[in-house]
Amino acid sequence: MEPGALSPVNHRRAHPANSGYLRLHVTLGPLLVTGANGHLGQRLLQHLSGQTPRPELHAAVRSERAAAVLAELPAGAQPKTHLVDYLDGAAIEAAATGCRAVVHLVGILKESSNSRYEDAHEGTTKVLAEAAARAGVQRIVYLSILGSRPDSPNACLASKGRGEQILLDGPAPATVLRVPMVLGPGEIAAHALRGRASAPITFAIGGGRSLEQPIDGEDLVRAVTSALANESGESQALDLAGPESLPSRELVARAARLLGTSPRTVPIPVGLVRFAAACFERFSSDPPLTRAMLGVLEHDDAIDPGPACRALGIELTPLDVSLRRALEISE
Repeated sequence: MEPGALSPVNHRRAHPANSGYLRLHVTLGPLLVTGANGHLGQRLLQHLSGQTPRPELHAAVRSERAAAVLAELPAGAQPKTHLVDYLDGAAIEAAATGCRAVVHLVGILKESSNSRYEDAHEGTTKVLAEAAARAGVQRIVYLSILGSRPDSPNACLASKGRGEQILLDGPAPATVLRVPMVLGPGEIAAHALRGRASAPITFAIGGGRSLEQPIDGEDLVRAVTSALANESGESQALDLAGPESLPSRELVARAARLLGTSPRTVPIPVGLVRFAAACFERFSSDPPLTRAMLGVLEHDDAIDPGPACRALGIELTPLDVSLRRALEISE
């Protein structure tokens, strides 16, 4: 199967690869966004609030603190907020009742003593699939990670892959979008990239040879919006990434040139970082880095995004434009 092609599992009807769901001009809402308090969730809510007609927006979050974040959004983008436990089927069903579609943004990159991959990925998708079916939801859009598959040797990617499979096999049609690093103002990846490109010395794991293919946050929002408009009744998985795949050291160099800096790159052996991560796991209940997290960060991202872009009817932002936006460099 070519990267970015339809997943072979449970695609009920083959959707024309060049259709572009937004060309269907369907009414998107009402919509529920889980994990809506993150940067992507907030950006998505603001984007959706600008659609005509404006869809009725709902958000599911776990805490009052997360709800307060959404209350700071512009008035038109503020959703009806539901405080839920993502593993509580009755609460998820109540939040989803009356909604045409759900965007599921819940997930973790690293485990800690009180946050496990199985609960965050497989647990939440199982609960959502069952609750969405009872609530009459017509489409679930799930944000996953490029490289995820159930048989991956990486614990995070394997768990994400099993979560995908639960939704693809579930009763409600689902669209899985597997994506790499997301670049945009306020994104963690953008902050980290700016820090590396601005420092006099930047440390590169394995010499910075791992391949990155970052996607612009606005492109991802458009992709999610397009997936929401899919009324085909099929389930599918799409690999989506930015227009360029390049070694991480070159990505830092591109950012540095835009910032007018010249950091000196110091390579660090992968084995040494993996050993440090193992020590963190052994002696910390909330390690700053785990071996699974390292594996995701060092995963080579090199796909053809064309099939997914054609299916979704979107065009990708050039990398330098994305970098300027993410690094908040004025023209």
